[in-house]
Amino acid sequence: MKNLKVNNRFTAELPADTDLTNEIRQVKNTVFSYVNPTKTSNPKLIHASEEVAEMVGISKDEIQTEEFLNVFSGNDIFPETRPFAMCYAGHQFGNWAGQLGDGRAINLMEVEHNNQFFMLQLKGAGKTPYSRTADGLAVLRSSIREYLCAEAMHYLGVPTTRSVSLALSGDQVLRDVLYNGNPAYEKGAIVCRVAPSFIRFGSFEMLTARNELKNLKNLVEFTIKHYYPEIKGEPKEQYIQFFQTVADKTREMILHWQRVGFVHGVMNTDNMSIHGITIDYGPYGWLENYDPDWTPNTTDSQNRRYRFGNQPQVAQWNLFQLANALYPLVNEAAPLEKILDSFINDFERDYKVIFLSKLGLFTSSEADDKIITGLEEILQLSETDMTIFFRNLSQITKEDSVESAFEKIEYSFYKFDEIKENILTAWQKWFAVYLKRLQSENLSDEERAQKMNQINPKYVLRNYMAQLAIDAADKEDYSLIDELFQLLKNPYDEQPEAEKWFAKRPDWARTKVGCSMLSCSS
Repeated sequence: MKNLKVNNRFTAELPADTDLTNEIRQVKNTVFSYVNPTKTSNPKLIHASEEVAEMVGISKDEIQTEEFLNVFSGNDIFPETRPFAMCYAGHQFGNWAGQLGDGRAINLMEVEHNNQFFMLQLKGAGKTPYSRTADGLAVLRSSIREYLCAEAMHYLGVPTTRSVSLALSGDQVLRDVLYNGNPAYEKGAIVCRVAPSFIRFGSFEMLTARNELKNLKNLVEFTIKHYYPEIKGEPKEQYIQFFQTVADKTREMILHWQRVGFVHGVMNTDNMSIHGITIDYGPYGWLENYDPDWTPNTTDSQNRRYRFGNQPQVAQWNLFQLANALYPLVNEAAPLEKILDSFINDFERDYKVIFLSKLGLFTSSEADDKIITGLEEILQLSETDMTIFFRNLSQITKEDSVESAFEKIEYSFYKFDEIKENILTAWQKWFAVYLKRLQSENLSDEERAQKMNQINPKYVLRNYMAQLAIDAADKEDYSLIDELFQLLKNPYDEQPEAEKWFAKRPDWARTKVGCSMLSCSS
């Protein structure tokens, strides 16, 4: 990999853990610990993204080499690099969890390519000082989900980490999928993921909680220097601008989540990136039927803290924790509070524009609020597939009657026999208002449909699709991984040859493990 240009700024400029033993412990006065990946017995490359590889400086031909496999399975250390795990804390499900850190992620290196910097990180590469009671490994099913989803999100236009490679380790990993006392051995796997960095809200929380204010200042200034160099001014002003920038980027990320119906499932502060990108794909999911109360996480099934409709509020809560972590450097609450107070208002303002765009309404009208709230309510009267509903809405024309318009979205209903009496009447009333509103749009039907189809995806990585790929991969058939990978590179295109994936969740997937809700077990 001759063009892989190593530039390890993070480890060169920030304080390292002086204890080089790979023992589970509390790690203080540092932001990372050096640790090597656990060697694997018989690694095998399942899939790799040529685009992401080239983005970081690896050619298509080099992907097929033994060197690539050995480096990205953790068996070889790339020259002039020293792998490390990061120290951070976090609030999990609203509760302070103390030290967390990279328990099963190991950063291989930082590279520079085409004037951009990337951190390459293995997930599932073995124990680190932050692994707590775990083994630091990952299994095939969760690795497939992470690998595919990161790339799917990128092509949807959602800020995210990227995936370079997916490899089997050749080793067996013991996991209790449902946390019900029935552990079983599964195939181990490793994903290499890419981001500008993996610095999290919890990275700053850890330092403030331990009163390591010198390191806090160093990490904030390192982050501004390398990732937000446009921020200028006196130090205090820079810290406030930094918080504002992270809040803005976080808001943009959540807007895209809501736009495509993505539910993260584990929005702990240690899973929030200071780059405003989606990280840590655990028990995520896309809304099948439009249900703002849905969460894909079994651990969250009672309180539903991380449900779809609550993601903006959780983002604000997490930013509040980041503000607390930055406060010792700012020593003034008012500017941080001002940013926090405006977060939800700014979100709601922007989301209204996005929601109207999903409806093909690109001008403003006094009827818009009624149209939005009315639709959000009516979508929940009977199970209605979010992706299919919004995609098919673009087929409606200004000349359509209420009846013909309704027929164009019928396919999105899971239980069509429920669409009668009061529910049918509600839909007819909404379409009457919507069709009248369409008349005020200046775009032609064709122009409007084109714009709507650039906002409303036709294909998303539904849980049942990922599970089919996992089931096939368990039998050493990796063709479906590639089929979905290629499909999801163009989620807004019609792709008539792939029409079978433009489908509601099948009945067999309604309660199947991995298709409805998932645990954090991976």
